[in-house]
Amino acid sequence: MPIIKSAKKRVRVARKATIRNAKTKRTLRTALKSFASKATGSSHSKAQSALDKAGKKGLLHKNKVARKKRQLARAAKKAGVKPTVSTKKTVAKKPATKKAAPKKPAAKKKPAAKKKK
Repeated sequence: MPIIKSAKKRVRVARKATIRNAKTKRTLRTALKSFASKATGSSHSKAQSALDKAGKKGLLHKNKVARKKRQLARAAKKAGVKPTVSTKKTVAKKPATKKAAPKKPAAKKKPAAKKKK
């Protein structure tokens, strides 16, 4: 066991990161396997999302993530899977009205310092 306080903290942090990384890896593996077993639009999007998360967290190198996503896309195209479209409705936002910026009062000049003779 470490003696130094900062080393103890690093052990705690590493333990938490290990658990978090294991969860992310498990999610990635299950998503890839579910797509491999049955290629559907939703399983394709879940696999891509899992790859993105693994890359963002640093579990996989960004180039490996890009390569795996490309392989997924190729397999999806070969299986005839269409990418799923988001079911969220987009609401047109009103154009933002510009408010006039409040005028700042002019900065007061400091009186000049008097010189001693």
